[in-house]
Amino acid sequence: MKKTLYLKFIFAYIVFGVLGFIIISTFIPTMIEEKLLKDKADALYREALMISDNYATGLYTSETSLETVKTNLDSLSVYLNSEIRIINPSGRLVMDTATPLNVEKEEIIENFDPTVTGSSYYVISNFFGNFNSEVLTVLAPITSDFKVKGYVAIHNDMTEITETCNELLIICYITLVILIMLSLIILYFFTEFVYVPLKKITYATEQYASGNMHYEFQVDNEDEIGYLAACLNYMASEIARSEDDQKKFIANVSHDFRSPLTSIRGYLEAMQDGTIPPELYDKYLGIVLNETDRLTKLTNSLLTLNNLNTRGMLLDISDFDINRIIRDTAAAFEGTCRKKSLSIELILTGDEMYVSADIEKIKQVLYNLIDNAIKFSNADSTITIETHEKKNKLFVSVKDEGIGIPKEDLKQIWDRFYKSDASRGKDKKGTGLGLSIVKEIIKAHHENINVISTPNEGSEFIFSLPKIDLEED
Repeated sequence: MKKTLYLKFIFAYIVFGVLGFIIISTFIPTMIEEKLLKDKADALYREALMISDNYATGLYTSETSLETVKTNLDSLSVYLNSEIRIINPSGRLVMDTATPLNVEKEEIIENFDPTVTGSSYYVISNFFGNFNSEVLTVLAPITSDFKVKGYVAIHNDMTEITETCNELLIICYITLVILIMLSLIILYFFTEFVYVPLKKITYATEQYASGNMHYEFQVDNEDEIGYLAACLNYMASEIARSEDDQKKFIANVSHDFRSPLTSIRGYLEAMQDGTIPPELYDKYLGIVLNETDRLTKLTNSLLTLNNLNTRGMLLDISDFDINRIIRDTAAAFEGTCRKKSLSIELILTGDEMYVSADIEKIKQVLYNLIDNAIKFSNADSTITIETHEKKNKLFVSVKDEGIGIPKEDLKQIWDRFYKSDASRGKDKKGTGLGLSIVKEIIKAHHENINVISTPNEGSEFIFSLPKIDLEED
């Protein structure tokens, strides 16, 4: 801890407040404005449709007079605090609640386009230059005899929406300030009931680590921290026994770790005694990192193989769509393929294809095969995953356009830890266990896996699974 936990908590508290203000000032205004705009647009659009059905249509069927419609829309305009217009498809202004009715004066809206709203029913603009500032405009068609005769346009000043947005934003700021003030209570309780006791426990552990096992301290908390303090003496007495456990663990490490560890030690000693000059450090540090990656993969693969005993392996057999599993597994390599300029092509039989197998283990098979294909593929090439049916079997193929496998190595690629000479130069981090895992899983399903490979042209791995016809079931 080194007296930094409390500072970190204070820092987190400050970050919480700052991020709160940043989020409110950055994202909340946009969200509020979008919500207000949508609600206002919905309300105005409903009014526009009502005007179109009850008033405007009558103008084009001679059922009502222009003066009557103008009187009704003037009242509605005041109620909505908006400007209402009726516009012909050509852009001629039939009526405007903002100006007196004058049938002798023809007013044209230049470049009028009823599709200006796009896929929506409203738009925010100066409406073809008719306004000095942006307004919220909704357009509703006026139809008669299944033809569009004109449009009802309702314009609402954005000032009202902006003012409402600012009022709501102020409420959000006030709420945030209240929350920050209330959170000071949490800071107080953290200090009294967590930080101070933890500080005592830390000092006690330092005493025990220095060999002072007789140091006593007291924490009055009746909670988990108090229980931790009460148990600390017992934990100290267990340290000696834990050292024995560590020795047993080290004694059980597999001899397969000796080669990379020896390599790492050799390079580091050579760097330390000057055998390797400083200008070559980057090169040999890269080799050391590769060896550490190899150790990690080796450990994980050994644990996997330890559980993959075909005589005692427990398979969780179920019916599942192999096409979906292939798509999902291929998608997981999207980033890796992008880095190497590779593409994955899927040629799958049908939209769905059900097989009977252990879904998790088949996922691992696909993952290992695709991972291998990516490792040994050349840049700007394609990896093809294909399925096809034959009688009651489904065959899955993973094919790459990479370096291929020499003929003399084909029979040995399934052996544990085996790596061909060609692969050693391209896959420094491989463990030689991936294909062994694949082979063991497929054998456990009582199925087969084969490989077809040509050096410098690529490899194709094909395995079979029992196909399930759900319609027959």
